[in-house]
Amino acid sequence: MATDAPPPAKTGAPLPTTEAFIEMQESAEFGELRSSHRSFAFPLTVGFILWYLLYVLLSNYAGDFMGTKLFGNINVALVLGLAQFLTTFLIAWWYSRHAASQLDPKAAAIKSRMEGGA
Repeated sequence: MATDAPPPAKTGAPLPTTEAFIEMQESAEFGELRSSHRSFAFPLTVGFILWYLLYVLLSNYAGDFMGTKLFGNINVALVLGLAQFLTTFLIAWWYSRHAASQLDPKAAAIKSRMEGGA
């Protein structure tokens, strides 16, 4: 697929060496960035998977409970199913805020240093 876009401009700055990448990866600054990401993302991922599995297990083994009508034709299964979507969007929004305030500034500093800007 051809495009009319020109190739990226050459900045003239040399690319970091493999050794520079390894050195940065082993640095405390990068470790802090990785730790900040993991301490936020992993618990939320585990929590959401458990929440999803609870919904699936209730759907399979607690049919009477899930079929309980709350009002009109709305039952527990529908409410919990819609809550799955709601929690997905809330987690994405929360992670976006966390990344913008905690991860992106640290990553930008590392990138700038690796590209020779600092």
